[in-house]
Amino acid sequence: MRRHSRIRTGWAAGAALALALVTGCEGLEAGGDTPASGGGAEAPAAGHAVSPLGNPDGTEPGLAPVTGGSPRAEARKLIDGLATKGRGPKTGYDRDEFGYAWMDTADGVPLARNGCDTRNDLLKRDGQEVRFRSGSNCVVIAMTLDDPYTGTSIEWRKQKASEVQIDHVVPLSYSWQMGSSRWPEGKREQLANDPLNLLPVEGRANSAKRDSGPASWLPPSKPVRCAYAVRFAQVAAKYELAVTKADKAAMSDQCGG
Repeated sequence: MRRHSRIRTGWAAGAALALALVTGCEGLEAGGDTPASGGGAEAPAAGHAVSPLGNPDGTEPGLAPVTGGSPRAEARKLIDGLATKGRGPKTGYDRDEFGYAWMDTADGVPLARNGCDTRNDLLKRDGQEVRFRSGSNCVVIAMTLDDPYTGTSIEWRKQKASEVQIDHVVPLSYSWQMGSSRWPEGKREQLANDPLNLLPVEGRANSAKRDSGPASWLPPSKPVRCAYAVRFAQVAAKYELAVTKADKAAMSDQCGG
């Protein structure tokens, strides 16, 4: 789940960890790019990241901070409503239990069956100055990403795909341990491809997160931590997933609970 990028503050940024799954990777072709003003989804303008409280289906870009007394109270109410239980064993977990990566055919989620795989849908949703492969309104080969996890701006190119990865906010392994192992396959495919549960982020931050819950890992950028907790809670609530007591307490703390 990743792609290439260069931080604006330095073209010579080091190569990111190449641990995540790269699906359908295409090289940047000379003269083979198309501006986002074509028939595909348009890239959001700079600074247009949306608060998760105003983006309940995950179709709007980014993850803007949750600020102010009333929004943070709403966030705590959402978090307070989550059920808790202990984290179960990882026995039997495999990524394939959630369908093949970035499938366009997961029913019941936004952006499905639009002719473009989930990964590219997410790059188009959150990227700015998006460029497509020649002849395509789907395959993103270059963009600028305002990474919510680190607060940096990343100039991404597909030649170094892993520098941007698509994070499952509620990790699939975490969900498996919290009950998705007993779900029908179709519901697991929804969770794996639901835009509500997916964010393009810096690859190194995503690799550091692994399958942690909020008690063990939070975004390095402190201003976005309440928003991250809200998004984690939104996904858990939508899919009726319990969280651990420690994770629930950590989420509430980030929103002033």
